[in-house]
Order: sequence, then structure tokens, then C-alpha cells
Amino acid sequence: MSTSSTSLALTMKDAAKLVGVDYRTIKLGIESGTIPTVQLGPRRMIPRVPLLRAFGVDA
Repeated sequence: MSTSSTSLALTMKDAAKLVGVDYRTIKLGIESGTIPTVQLGPRRMIPRVPLLRAFGVDA
């Protein structure tokens, strides 16, 4: 995807890059319910604003 600077929904890889954590941290956050996801067709995506809030970053 690599348009993480403008996308409203991100892949796990792009989300990890955006907030500066490992991919596994994002995966664990999703599994624990800390990071919400939405299903867009066959892909599970992470909404940008809730992701940033989960990491204490102002959107």
C-alpha cells in the first residue's frame, strides 16, 4: 500500500511503520482488542485515527 501518509485505513505493515513499532506489536494489539480493525473486502484494515489514538498520537 505504502500511502500511509494519506490513507484512512492501513495494512498492519503500514500501521507498524506509521507508529514506529514492530509488525508483531500491531498484531498483538488487534488480537487484544486495543487496535480496532475493519473488514474491507478480503482485507482487514486498521483505521488511521483509532490507531494513532491507541498509541497516544494526535491525529
